[in-house]
Amino acid sequence: MRLRNTKGPKDAVHHPAFARYYARMSVAAETTAGIAAVRAELLSGLSGRVIEIGAGNGLNFGHYPTTVSEVVAIEPERTLRQLAVRAALGAGIPVDVVPGTAEALPVRDETFDAAVVSLVLCTVRDVRRSLAEIRRVLRPGGELRFFEHVRADDRAMAATQRVLDRTFWPLLTGGCHTSRDARAAIEAAGFVVERQRGIRIPEGGVRLPTSACVLGVARRPTAAEPGRPPRR
Repeated sequence: MRLRNTKGPKDAVHHPAFARYYARMSVAAETTAGIAAVRAELLSGLSGRVIEIGAGNGLNFGHYPTTVSEVVAIEPERTLRQLAVRAALGAGIPVDVVPGTAEALPVRDETFDAAVVSLVLCTVRDVRRSLAEIRRVLRPGGELRFFEHVRADDRAMAATQRVLDRTFWPLLTGGCHTSRDARAAIEAAGFVVERQRGIRIPEGGVRLPTSACVLGVARRPTAAEPGRPPRR
């Protein structure tokens, strides 16, 4: 397994306090909120070379099937990246943890069979540019697996999400925006959404601004397909 040096120039994303909180909270949520089962479904059936954008502390790594030949895991936040390196050591497949941002992926064009975004599009600074980068690095016909926060269906919660996103929420949560429309953004980037379903995290109990999520699979069209061109 090749683990690249996680040290270097100043990181483009730096949220050490939130990263430490997220590392503790996310591990607990694997069982209490049922996220581990969602991760397993998200990654089921993948094969070949995979790029994971925003790998966080590496909680996806243990769910990749052995049919995956390599995962290149991009994580811009240094504290989380260091935790991801540790998680990679215990993964059952080769994982290469790399610094970088979603808006400028440090890899060549069309070199991956699949890409994974897991609670990431809510935090990136530029959703359109990030998805354009993902499309660039995927081979034609390659899959995009996504598990993301989305805008709530009911008006009251959607209004709450908008207020939070415009005020303190992104400042406290490492840039998270609860009301982004992930599916619409993926389609606008030129991907074909093949399947998706709405889920609630956690499934029961108090509904949170981050509870409404979507889980799905999209694909970069091949040259022979009439897929929608990405919006400029």
